This record gives sequence, C-alpha cells and structure tokens, in this order.
Amino acid sequence: MKVLLVGSGGREHAIAWKLSQSKQLKQLYIAPGNPGTAEVGINVDIADTNLDGLVSFAKDKRIDLVVVGPEDPLAAGLVNRLESEGILAFGPTQEAARLEADKAFAKHIMRANSIPTAEARIFTHYEDAKMYIASRDEPVVVKAAGLAKGKGVFVCDDPADGILAAEKIMVNKIFGDAGSTIVVEDKLLGQEASILAFVDGRTIYVMESAQDHKPIGEQDTGPNTGGMGAYSPAPIVTDALMDQIIREILVPLVDGMNRNETPYKGVLYAGLMITPGGPRVLEFNARFGDPETQPILMRMKSDLLEVIEAVCRGRLSEVTVEWDPRPAVCVVMASKGYPDAYEKGKVITGLEAAARLKDVKIFHAGTAKRDGQIVTAGGRVLGVTAMGQTIADAKKRAYEAVSLIHFEGAYYRRDIADKALR
Repeated sequence: MKVLLVGSGGREHAIAWKLSQSKQLKQLYIAPGNPGTAEVGINVDIADTNLDGLVSFAKDKRIDLVVVGPEDPLAAGLVNRLESEGILAFGPTQEAARLEADKAFAKHIMRANSIPTAEARIFTHYEDAKMYIASRDEPVVVKAAGLAKGKGVFVCDDPADGILAAEKIMVNKIFGDAGSTIVVEDKLLGQEASILAFVDGRTIYVMESAQDHKPIGEQDTGPNTGGMGAYSPAPIVTDALMDQIIREILVPLVDGMNRNETPYKGVLYAGLMITPGGPRVLEFNARFGDPETQPILMRMKSDLLEVIEAVCRGRLSEVTVEWDPRPAVCVVMASKGYPDAYEKGKVITGLEAAARLKDVKIFHAGTAKRDGQIVTAGGRVLGVTAMGQTIADAKKRAYEAVSLIHFEGAYYRRDIADKALR
C-alpha cells in the first residue's frame, strides 16, 4: 500500500516508525514530517493544515490510505474531503471530531448518554462566567471549548484564579476563537489515565493503558503542556477498572455518537480521572495522544497498518492485536521557556549515542535539519522512549538516554513514571 501520514510531531514519528515495519507497506509519505520521519519514509513539504494540497497530493500519487495524525486537519474536515474523492482515510469525520474540537459538544454527548464526568457549566459570555465562578467556594477547572494544543485547561484551586483564567481565554483571547466558549467544571481528585481505543463505528478495540504528565513541573506543578512524558501500562488501570471504563464510558460514547448521526471511526482517546467514586472523563481526543503514542506503539507487536486498514473498512472485529508485556516510558525533552515563548535553532547532539542503547527509540517532535545538523524547532523537541522488564527499568533506561542528549536550554521532568513506582 502507498500511505500518506499527515503531521509532524512526536506522535507522527512514532506512527511512521511503526507503519514502516509493515509488510503491506509499499511507500510511506509524511506531510510535512520531521527529521525523524525522514529516516523511515519520504517527507513532503505540505503543511498539515493545507487540505487542498494534501488532497491533491493523495490523488496525484494514487495514495491508497491517508492516516491523519493531528487534531487540526481532523477538525477542518480532511477525512471528509478525502472520502469524497474515494480515498481511504483513517480518522473521524469533521462532525465526529467535534468530540475534541468542541468541549461543549462533548459535554452534551456525555450528558445525553449518562457518561460519568465532572459537573460543568458552559458559557459564551465572560460576565456570565465571572458571576458563576465568583459564586463558587470549591476549586474549578476552566477550559477553552476549542482546540488549544493541550494548553487550554486551567486548574484553579482558588475561584479568583478561575475568574482570571476566564478573562485570559474569553477577553484577552489567548487562544483566539478557540476561547469564544468556555467550560467551567468541578475539579476532580484522583490519578489520571489515558485510554486509547481503535473504533470502526461499531467495534471497539482498547489499546494498552498509559498515563500522561501534563504540567510542566515535577510533582505536577505549573501550567499545563501538551504532555511532558508518559508510561504504559498504567498500574492504576486494573482489569476490573478497564472493564468498567469500557462498559460505562467507551460503549455508551460510541453508541451515542451513532444515535447522534456522527458515527466515530479512528482512534478514540479518553482522558480520565480515576476518582474514589470510579473513572470520570476529563476530555475526549479524536486521535492518538502525544506523548502516550510513543510508549504504546513501542509495546505493539502487531502490524499497525493492518489494524488501521481494518478500522477504515469496518472490519476491526477480524483483527487481533498483540502487545509486548514489557512496560515503556517516554520522557519529553523540551525547549527552555516552553509552554510559553521559547527559542529555536539550538543544535542537538548525542542522538546517535542515545539511539544505540538497547530498547531505546528517540522520537523527533520539534526538530529540523539545518546545515547537516539537527536543531530544535518546537516547544517539545524529543520523546526519548525506552522499554524494560519493569517500569523502574524502563525509566532508568529512558533517563540514561536523555543524559546523552544535549541542546542549549534543554528541559525535562525527572519524575516521569514515579506515580507508577509508588
């Protein structure tokens, strides 16, 4: 098969790396890709938001399958455009991708289908939101309803901070139109878990569990990011808990989307809080998570291309997926200043030495090639991922690899996977 993968981040490097192992693959193109994806396929200089360019390329090259990585082209309707041209596409339609692109829509779907989540109110006017938050005594979570690259969530223990967050989002427009509507939720207490599943509209195949680390600082302090590291599996997700998640969250969601006439196909990501009262949905994402994809795909033994094609053709029930029982840990190396302003163009050294370590894979995220050297080009630069016999072993190996990689201002959390060890 000739495959076009859309995207340029660490998630896309991991997907490209896994797709490249398939015996069914004839040619892999990545648009726009990064220096890491260039090692396993052919990068194409088309932005992931250039829908016209992507559709034209797929038609010109007679692409058999397009895999859409990031949320922006999904929300913009790339899958709809490709399917209208008769091209097989992996990912939800624009209507179904609203699960991620519109948190207010997601709340309506959850309420309509009795899916456990935090109590919430939705606001389109700042003054209304301000009055509501001011009336609260308990901590609140303020979210931009639209897409904000994982940074649109403010956890506010003091409601006064919640008012400031609402002002930043709705008045100062720090996320642009994505903040025209906000969701104000009760703060949930517990441990987070990420559950990713392949869905073909009817059949659900749950992948191995993972846990992300959203805040920039150790011990989960500071502002939220796109994710500073992840590990798989997450010990907090027992077999019994996974059964409950499937029964109370995933099945009602897929059924509800069908009743809503927005059938879901692709990867469904449920970001959960495991509370004393059971699992609660924090958010749904309409694609592979980043950085959860890196450790999850490191552990996947089966042919990813075969699974993706089965999803697209509605034949997911016909495939089985095998997993390596060994855990994997991913540590994100970020640019100094991330998630706020950061500098680019810092030369990265030590990549080859780190990649030579056993059971280690360096996934590129925000990198570029300049004058023959790999340099930083984004906030999250690399996802250093390692497998081990235990989570402690995988963590040790990941940080050993991190210690070999250097660039000016490199920042990373040193406590990734500590929750699992506790």
